[in-house]
Amino acid sequence: MVAAPLTTHFFTAEDGARLAWHEMGVGRPLVLIHGLFSSAHINWIKYGHARVLAEAGFRVIMPDLRAHGESAAPHDPAAYPLDVLADDAVALIRHLGLTDYDLGGYSLGGRTVLRMMIRGTVSPRRAMVLGMGLAGMLDTGHRAAFFREVLSHLGTHPQGSEAWRAEAFFKTTGGDATALIGLLGSFVDSHEAELKAIPYPTAVICGTEDQDNGSAEALARLLPQGRYMSMPGNHMNAVAKPEMGRAMRDFLLA
Repeated sequence: MVAAPLTTHFFTAEDGARLAWHEMGVGRPLVLIHGLFSSAHINWIKYGHARVLAEAGFRVIMPDLRAHGESAAPHDPAAYPLDVLADDAVALIRHLGLTDYDLGGYSLGGRTVLRMMIRGTVSPRRAMVLGMGLAGMLDTGHRAAFFREVLSHLGTHPQGSEAWRAEAFFKTTGGDATALIGLLGSFVDSHEAELKAIPYPTAVICGTEDQDNGSAEALARLLPQGRYMSMPGNHMNAVAKPEMGRAMRDFLLA
């Protein structure tokens, strides 16, 4: 089978920021949002997940979040209002004229997907939340404080510590610490009542060793049409495992 070609495009967000998005495949639109410190390439393309989905008949649309990848990384704090990532993703969906589509995201991307549905700005046929648990939705301040500490004290974290591992990943992506610190201030806590009101079938897919954002099973139980799906791995290495792409494909095609 001939590999689906990958193309890169840009659009302008509501505040004028130039944001990148990547596309692979032809078929039903599927918007996938990557995690913090990462990029569309790392989360979806590098390990073959986008290819699996494209070969299953999806048009896989993968934005680079602001302050990530090939998208703008402004240093002005005004560029990071509350829920800005949800606003950016909605702006892309509108830019592309999508009306019938599926939606998914990993970690911060998964939280962004849930925030979009809570706010009523999207109506996917199905949604997928990967690498996210209930605590990561109800208390964003805990993880934001951790990553702010990582970025504010680069080069000082004890070798082998969680902060040291996060810094090592940040360095491999060539991230902009100032922009990312600004982005951390845009996170918004959700409430159980808001999650219970999400009307869309939603898979909560998480590594069996991943507790970085709390319990994925608890999050799935809270969602009216939630479905918990496990896969091997922890928060850092689950994205490198082929089971992730297959789990997404199987949920969307069920």
